[in-house]
Amino acid sequence: MKTLFVIVFLSVMSLIESVAQEATQWRGLNSSGIYSVDKLLTQWPADGPKILWTFDKLGQGFSSPAFANNQIYVNGMIEGEAVLFVLDMNGKELRQIKYGKEFVESFPGTRSTPTIAGDLAYVLTGNGKLSCLDLKTGKPVWEKDFLTQMDGANITWGYTESVLVDGNKLYCTPGGKKNNVVALNRLTGETIWQSEGLGELSAYCTPALIKLPARQLLVTHTASHVVGIDAANGKLMWTSEHPNQCAVHPNTPIYFDGGLFVFSGYGQGGEKLKLSPDGSSVTKEWEIKSFDSRIGGAVLIDGFLYGSGDNGRSWQCINWKTGEQKYSSTEITKGAVIAANKSLCL
Repeated sequence: MKTLFVIVFLSVMSLIESVAQEATQWRGLNSSGIYSVDKLLTQWPADGPKILWTFDKLGQGFSSPAFANNQIYVNGMIEGEAVLFVLDMNGKELRQIKYGKEFVESFPGTRSTPTIAGDLAYVLTGNGKLSCLDLKTGKPVWEKDFLTQMDGANITWGYTESVLVDGNKLYCTPGGKKNNVVALNRLTGETIWQSEGLGELSAYCTPALIKLPARQLLVTHTASHVVGIDAANGKLMWTSEHPNQCAVHPNTPIYFDGGLFVFSGYGQGGEKLKLSPDGSSVTKEWEIKSFDSRIGGAVLIDGFLYGSGDNGRSWQCINWKTGEQKYSSTEITKGAVIAANKSLCL
């Protein structure tokens, strides 16, 4: 159980905001976990950074905030209800929008980070209710239920992906036999395409959208595989086995220069796949079992991957081209990682 709260530090003086209808994304641009900010502290003050403000009414959850329209959007669970909180940049509450019953079983609370595109917010509960909310009125524009409308089946710790919006398409993974991965019209909720994939359950993963000369490729994890789907029509292009003992694959795949890095915890580790030029197939280049991040993601900077292991519980640096481990450190245990101005933020 976790209680959410927001703290803003002096160390980061500016935030990247979305422009017009450009949608926010889980872990920033291309879900890379890499950010560019002004006036980032290069050294932590001896007595810690100055707290500018706090907000401690978010209830329970595990979600990250989204920044858009010069506002902060973050969700939490209050008395079993999922609530989207809208704050100004000084931490003042502007609005609360309730959008359904939230996951109250193991580790109760909100999971997914809201996706914001202009005046619309896209939120998914752990119970599989996907809502498009009008931020001006606080009312739903449309709603979909993964379980009752899209033949989905919930997973052990609840639906967790942060839905991906690109243009007027919204991509998500109900995990049904028919509606395994789907693309919806983000303005109406109507189905654009549905992919049967391999019929496996959703696996806590926020998908990656890879823009190749020949096609846009949607890549995500399902219970035991990584799947590559043509984002234009939902055609399954390829699959690659990637199981672990709990079917938990929360890390968004990382793409760079024709290579695709997929990784998960419980000893499964990571592997680099080589995409064919048109994205229609993959071959394995290398694998590394020690790089088995369970939840914390990884970042790719100047040809090296940085992240933590689950079983080994060490921080590691891996050569992108060869898979060779440059170093492993146990000074601190495993965790999440992002980067700002080429500095790791753990």
